[in-house]
Amino acid sequence: MKIVIGIPAFNEEKNIAKIILKLQAITKDIIVCNDGSEDFTAEIAEKFGVTLVNHPKNLGYGASIRSIFLKAKDMDFDVLVTFDADGQHRIEDIKSVIEPIGKKEADIVIGSRFLGKESDIPNFRKLGIKAITSLTNASTGKKITDSQSGFRAYSKKVIMDITPSEFGMGVSTEILIKSSKKGFKIAEVPIVVLYEGETSTHHPISHGISVIASTLKFTSIEHPLKFYGIPGISFLTIGLFFILWTIQAFTDTRQIFTNLAIMGVSSTIFGAILLMTSILLFSIVSVVREKR
Repeated sequence: MKIVIGIPAFNEEKNIAKIILKLQAITKDIIVCNDGSEDFTAEIAEKFGVTLVNHPKNLGYGASIRSIFLKAKDMDFDVLVTFDADGQHRIEDIKSVIEPIGKKEADIVIGSRFLGKESDIPNFRKLGIKAITSLTNASTGKKITDSQSGFRAYSKKVIMDITPSEFGMGVSTEILIKSSKKGFKIAEVPIVVLYEGETSTHHPISHGISVIASTLKFTSIEHPLKFYGIPGISFLTIGLFFILWTIQAFTDTRQIFTNLAIMGVSSTIFGAILLMTSILLFSIVSVVREKR
């Protein structure tokens, strides 16, 4: 099985050399995406003879994954492994991540930090990851334990069929949503992540906001009738209830209760807008898909 390993890297001059050296024992086909690093990340990687993709400025984690996907499309391989450059992943876990793809049991394999022996993850990150994963599962209909793991393996057909568009940290969720829509099999295997100090370059709050925004965006595109339609019907129902209540109160007392009337009219209008949005977006998405 031919393996390509993709490494998104931003200011990783301390780790990149030892990681590439260890990975070259597994495969010589390594893609390093230098995401506008301000240190010697690119120069060090280039000396090891890897395939180097340079971004002129820092575009974000998602942009790096996108560049790796695009570069891999031109290469001869069976599986692409994405591997973080911060030194947290273990080289020996690559075998278990690619195994389900080699056995044709999965198209995407996620290295999960929450299966088997749980990694020593800081509590605030653990809560954030699990909350985001729950939101992702609601969008994909899957039961994933670690939707934000950057340690993944992709079959060639996934790489050829999916091109990420999200430039931020929401790319992990985007890929899962698109893969679920296309019917790709997603599996997880346990991995161990080594947290030694604060090695992550991503602020947990900005990370969470980026992922949540991305999840909502792609869910609204993939399932517009559910995303906008269900809340629209709910608001319409509430609005009609308050309008009928206002009419009944006026019949009994000959007085208009302003608060009830405002609630009824505003909820009805908002519900109608959401319903119209769901229908319009569903029509637009359907037309675009047909043209593709």
